[in-house]
Parts: sequence; structure tokens; C-alpha cells
Amino acid sequence: MSFEQFYAFDSTTITLFSDVMKGAGRNPRGDGKKKGGLKVHMLTDVHADTGVFATISEAKMHDKKFLSRLNPTKGSMPVFDRAYSYYLQFAEWTEEGVNFVYRLKEKAGDEVQEVLFEKTLEKGEFGVYKIEHVHLKYKKEKQEKTLCLRPVYYRDEKGRKYKFITNNWEISAEEVALIYKYRWTTELTFKKLKQNFQLHFFYSETENGIKTQILCTLTAHLLLSVIRALSKSEKAFSTVAALVRIHLTSHPDLILVVTEGRRYYKKSEKRKNKSPAAVQMTLF
Repeated sequence: MSFEQFYAFDSTTITLFSDVMKGAGRNPRGDGKKKGGLKVHMLTDVHADTGVFATISEAKMHDKKFLSRLNPTKGSMPVFDRAYSYYLQFAEWTEEGVNFVYRLKEKAGDEVQEVLFEKTLEKGEFGVYKIEHVHLKYKKEKQEKTLCLRPVYYRDEKGRKYKFITNNWEISAEEVALIYKYRWTTELTFKKLKQNFQLHFFYSETENGIKTQILCTLTAHLLLSVIRALSKSEKAFSTVAALVRIHLTSHPDLILVVTEGRRYYKKSEKRKNKSPAAVQMTLF
């Protein structure tokens, strides 16, 4: 089953050498000063491989609070990791017809109602090995309610085990595992941002200045993605970013820069027993 609106969301933490925004983690021992930090929360369109919504918060803010800022439409499929464990929100999405897949955290309190499928995987074998029907308890308006979900147990090629959970009962268990794999779309976006843009140095020490630089970075990433898509180039994003950075002030047609730019110069052919004049004639 394919979903026209397929989203992945996650967050990344950026360390600040200023406490203007509160960092996460424990306080240092002794007289050490805790560094500041921020989180970039991003919703990515998996089909377009492009961010469609982002917000910035202090690093200490819990990831699940980001869910309240989303407004997925009926029939859409968001995918996220276990940091976003918010059962009340899951119940509201289920009532609205919004699908989801996420990795269930340990000790989630899920009550197994029925084992729908189970098999023993041989050594070196990978795939789905168990499917269950579970109930999760949550509170709404001080009343305890129940949410029915379907966990899928999966072992990958490296022997690692995962427990995914979804409110969609129509897609296959293998599709559930594949959908979760696409969550890495957002991870790859964060990797591009940190590798190709100046995010280890900030030009301002104020919260507004830091957020402005982050937003400029997100805008630049989006524009470069558009240029790469319009040029239909197979060059890596880092190559496109480098070419545009070099020619930004000297060449007006950035698409031409991307399509015609070279990462290397063609080596000159070796010519033996030729006079300088003969070599010069072969160059024209």
C-alpha cells in the first residue's frame, strides 16, 4: 500500500558555547559550566526528500511536544522513533484516520491481547518473526481509555531486533518495517545540514540571532535541493553545494554551474616524439 502523504520526523541537537538556550544532559562536575544547546525539529516529505516544516527549541524540550504542532491529514502516514511516545496524540490521530508507524520504547506498558503470528528465525535469517494485537492505556479528560495497536517484531541482517508499532491493520508486517526504514530520510537531511553548512560557529550570541542563522541554513538547504532537482543532476548534494558556493557571486545561472561543473580536470593525453609546434596544433 502506498501513501501519497508520507512523512518522517525527528530532531537533531546542536551544541552552543553559550547558555542562551538551555542544553540537555547532566550538569558538569565541579565548577564546570553546562553548555547551551538547541534542537531542530523537522518534518520531512519522504517522497520529495525535502523538509516541509521545522521548528527550533531549547535542547531540554522533550521531543513529544513537537507532535502537537503537527497537523497530519486523514490518510497520511507519519513515521518517527520512540522518543515521540505520546499515547493521547496517537489516539487522536487514530480517530482522525491518520496512520503512523513508530518504534515502541521498552517498558511501554502494552498489554498483549493476542499473538497473530510467530515464527523462529534460523541463524543468519532475518525478517518479521512476530505480530501481536496489544492495548495501550492512556488518559483523556481524567478518564482511562484503551488504544488498540499492532506491534511487529523484526530482525535485520545484522541480527538487531526491533519492535515497531502501528495503528494500520491493512498493510503487511513487511511494509511496516520498510516504512520505519524511511525514517532515515530526516537523519540524512540533518547530516547534509551539519556537513555542508556553518553550524559549529554562530555569528550571534542572542537567541533570535542563533535561530535566524538556523532558519537561513534550512532555507539554503531547500534552495540547493530545488536547484539539484531542476538540473536533474546525479551529483551528490555536497558537490552541488560546493559548486554553488564557489560560483555564487560570479555566475548567474546556477543550474548551468551544476550541470556543467566538473569535480576534476581531464588529464591531458600523453604525446611522444612531437615537437612543441605539433602539440600546440593538436589543441585547436
